[in-house]
Amino acid sequence: MSDKPSEPTIRAWARLMKAQHRVLGAIEGALKAAGLPPLGWYDVLLETERAGKDGLRPFELERAMLLAQYNLSRLVDRIEAAGYVERRPCADDGRGQLIAITEAGRAMRRRMWPVYARAIEAAVGRRLSAGQAATLGELLGHLIDEPA
Repeated sequence: MSDKPSEPTIRAWARLMKAQHRVLGAIEGALKAAGLPPLGWYDVLLETERAGKDGLRPFELERAMLLAQYNLSRLVDRIEAAGYVERRPCADDGRGQLIAITEAGRAMRRRMWPVYARAIEAAVGRRLSAGQAATLGELLGHLIDEPA
């Protein structure tokens, strides 16, 4: 087995990166045009909403997020300053904290979703048949899922 990827593997990698860049750019543009916060905010709001009233620890939030967040602490600081999440002390760990969504955060996530959904449909749904989308999802799952 060679350490050098095959030409089809290199092509797949390049197309995956280019597709991700284009789709994320289109979604970010749609959110900005609608006067809404960036996609990273939606990701934080969604995961904190899913966590329920107790919220989740920062490391749990980072693990759950769809998008890579290299500076999650600053992102959460900005979202907290806007009133969409709050930090609470963690009962299990005196130094730890929990991040929980506020009612304003729930309302903002609900405002963002229709714009986000339309952008996903425009960038992906209208370009792929249902079968192609299912196949792509399955193929990408092989890259995401841990090997057995």
